[in-house]
Amino acid sequence: MAISVRIMPKGRAPLVVILAYDRLCTFEFGCAFEVFGLSRPEMGPDWYRCLTAAAEPGPIRGAGGLRIEADGGLELLEQADTIVLPGWRGPTAAASEPMLDALRRANANGTRIVSICGGAFVLAQAGLLTGRRATTHWHHLATLAARYPDISIERRALYVDEGDILTSAGSASGLDLCIHIVRKDFGAKAANSVARRLVVAAHRDGGQSQFIERSLPPPSGARLSALLESVEQHLDKRWSVKRMASEARVSVRSLHRQVREATGMPPGEWLQRRRLAYARDMLEETNLSIEDIATRSGFGTATNFRQHFRASVGLSPGTYRVRFRCVGPDALAK
Repeated sequence: MAISVRIMPKGRAPLVVILAYDRLCTFEFGCAFEVFGLSRPEMGPDWYRCLTAAAEPGPIRGAGGLRIEADGGLELLEQADTIVLPGWRGPTAAASEPMLDALRRANANGTRIVSICGGAFVLAQAGLLTGRRATTHWHHLATLAARYPDISIERRALYVDEGDILTSAGSASGLDLCIHIVRKDFGAKAANSVARRLVVAAHRDGGQSQFIERSLPPPSGARLSALLESVEQHLDKRWSVKRMASEARVSVRSLHRQVREATGMPPGEWLQRRRLAYARDMLEETNLSIEDIATRSGFGTATNFRQHFRASVGLSPGTYRVRFRCVGPDALAK
């Protein structure tokens, strides 16, 4: 039985073209192909079509000695609805002028262009990130900022969506971005289904700062893990930072330090994000009223919930539910 999904308004299955280049980053390529290239008959006939385009003439070899046979060359970019650039050879490696011109023309024609990890350096060479927000692998953020000062670097983001240009942080963040694209194109139910097939989260909170090299966690890490798990299981409770510190048997100052080391954010922000994530799940997957969701997620009143949700997501809970719900439209409270 086909999954009911929100289809892109093009009247046909959207075409995703993945660029392949010599010394291809095969993991990043695999991320894009797993999401857009695999056959998914349960999604119906309008699911993505996917082709691979050779970014340059000559043999294309991938990491690990693989050889890639593309479906065509740069002319495929003219047909694409979405172009994916899975990584790049390195931050100082120049892209060919024909490749850069093809990307510029595609962008001018309204094609969505997506980079994973180091692919941002190619988009920067093409001038497509000038005056825009973007990210890349944390190891190369300083290089991107120094070489292209006109780009607004998002240092903590797992991915950045600028509408027609999207960039992701390192490697596995490409999966986060690709699933985000599925969510935009086909809705939450399709994104959740793809994520389950890949055995990954449909949406990860936090940013890439949590993956930057740091010292080993303190000995009290087991207590902190137990605390965070307890908080997530009881988001409806009143969780002040002081109470969380008491539960973990540490000072408030130590709690701030340990939670930031573990999650990349202070405890108050982490708690707010978990509450919002839980609320999003309930809006997408249940018929609970806004008042019930506010109570269960720990926001207390519907008014407080609406204020925080709009500030974070940019939509009211009711509008978000209509756009991304996974349940029937009847009896959905605004």
